[in-house]
Amino acid sequence: MKRGIVPLTHVKPDSEATQYHPEQGVLKLLARVFSYTRPHKRLLFPLIVQVLLRAALLPVGTWAMAAVINGPIEHKDPNGILWGALGVAGLAAFTNWMFHFRYKLALKLGEAVIHDLRAEVVKHVFKMPMTFFDTTKVGRIIGRVTSDIDSIRTGVQDVVFISAVQIGQMLVVGSMMIYYDWVLFLVVLLLAPIIWSLNRTFTKRMTEAQRKASESYSRIAATLAESVSGVRVTQGFVREDVNAAYFRELAADQAKYNMVMSRQSAVFLPLLECNTQIFTALLLLIGGWRVLTPNSSASVGNIVQFFFLSALLFDPIKSVGNQYASALAAMVGAERVFRLLDTSPAWKETANDAPLSSTRPPGGMSVEFSSLWFAYEEGRDVLKNISFKAEPGQTVALVGHTGSGKTSITNLLGKLYLPQRGSLLLDGRNVLEIHSDELHAQLGVVHQHSYLFEGTVLDNIRFAKPEASEEVVRAVTQELGFGDLIEALPQGLLTRVGEGGTGLSSGQRQLVSFARALLVNPRLLILDEATSAIDSPTEERIQRALQKLLRGRTSFVVAHRLSTIRQADLILVLDQGAIVERGTHESLLRQEGAYAQLHAHFAKA
Repeated sequence: MKRGIVPLTHVKPDSEATQYHPEQGVLKLLARVFSYTRPHKRLLFPLIVQVLLRAALLPVGTWAMAAVINGPIEHKDPNGILWGALGVAGLAAFTNWMFHFRYKLALKLGEAVIHDLRAEVVKHVFKMPMTFFDTTKVGRIIGRVTSDIDSIRTGVQDVVFISAVQIGQMLVVGSMMIYYDWVLFLVVLLLAPIIWSLNRTFTKRMTEAQRKASESYSRIAATLAESVSGVRVTQGFVREDVNAAYFRELAADQAKYNMVMSRQSAVFLPLLECNTQIFTALLLLIGGWRVLTPNSSASVGNIVQFFFLSALLFDPIKSVGNQYASALAAMVGAERVFRLLDTSPAWKETANDAPLSSTRPPGGMSVEFSSLWFAYEEGRDVLKNISFKAEPGQTVALVGHTGSGKTSITNLLGKLYLPQRGSLLLDGRNVLEIHSDELHAQLGVVHQHSYLFEGTVLDNIRFAKPEASEEVVRAVTQELGFGDLIEALPQGLLTRVGEGGTGLSSGQRQLVSFARALLVNPRLLILDEATSAIDSPTEERIQRALQKLLRGRTSFVVAHRLSTIRQADLILVLDQGAIVERGTHESLLRQEGAYAQLHAHFAKA
């Protein structure tokens, strides 16, 4: 890090840090993950059958090879050796043919599960209210949908079914070993408590490291998303080195946790290997002693078969150990994804209430605030005892200094938030009883910095009404009075727009937002500093169009340019979250109060 370069912040723990404990929640998490396989039974049932067959065929193949050695080869039978070799080869070919289809089905099932899970997460996120996005970084959401769900895919496709094959194989092999020599099998059972102890010890260490590595990745994704979005500010204030240093600190933080995982795995896997080798030597010693003991029932052939099977018993132990890190990542990823899915919205929508009136202009929507209080954070009220009523078709202007509560009122109108006290009535119904989708379908909004999506100007205008034809869109722009400005773009309505609206000027983006809002023919229209990015000549054209288009619609206009609200039916002057004056433009000027002062400052400017 360069001298004088200080990271923006220290690396802090993720506020959504998981509290995952494998010994407490593995079965529950597995059951929930596999609940997503229910719609895909046509893949799941054949896959289970092939898992069971493969688990049995591998030991049978090893047993057949040992039987050939213990039979035809020991008795020097050429024909028996030939037929035995052909049988073993045929069984091996069939086993690998089954492996091909098992692996193919596992991949298909994993992709189907991940597809459904990703779709559910994104749908859930889109349904969350603004309070969720106020407290959740975009990078964390991206991390859940990408890396965390990818780890679940690995768990479904590889860990679960490979482990199922290996465990099934161990059960079949164990049964065969008991049949051949139950005494030696008791020696093998001595390995179980050692493996259990190793597993318990390293589970806690590796899970904690995996959890911290996942949280660290979320911080990296969040920081990267924020840095890319704010790259103009970063470059404008020559902060590239500062942000890069902070990002390097985050990357080093994650590398540290990954190294902890690697070190634990590097100890755990060799210990498993060492134990199997020690027990193999112990089996050789005890097996050889039993064969040499007079009157013993053990034979060299049986010992040979037993050792072939013991190798097949120990291999799954090492394989499961190799899958352990992936299993931990899958379980931690599942816990984080399900935690997001289990995050309840700030309120529940009601589906059975009577619908809002669908009467389009000339109609409008009645709006009434009654003793309403609102706070983004508890104890810090931004709206205090707000009461007023707007009749259908009226235009209400909201004015006041920055932070006075103007935008908070429009946020409540769009049901992005709910009031803590008091009520908001739309068409005489409490906003709590109105479904958000129903309200938004009758709402048009133009913000100061409206967001445009990658695509064409035409795509962005008909974003909320994709079925609208190009002729209808062009008619809307003509009605607004700036059709010629849109047609003057390089390719008119088909001009390409980059993410966020890059490629267009601020004023052009605002014009597109106007057309997008008015295309849906809303009953309630919100203009939040909507003309701030438009030059004066263009604003004059829009003002003329708005006088006609606002007629018959209930509209709320937030503006610092007081010239844009002279014709409002009701002007509300806000200060520190309270309404301090109300009236028309002329009546407020005659009062010579707060509004008159604002108007004087504007006229002087």
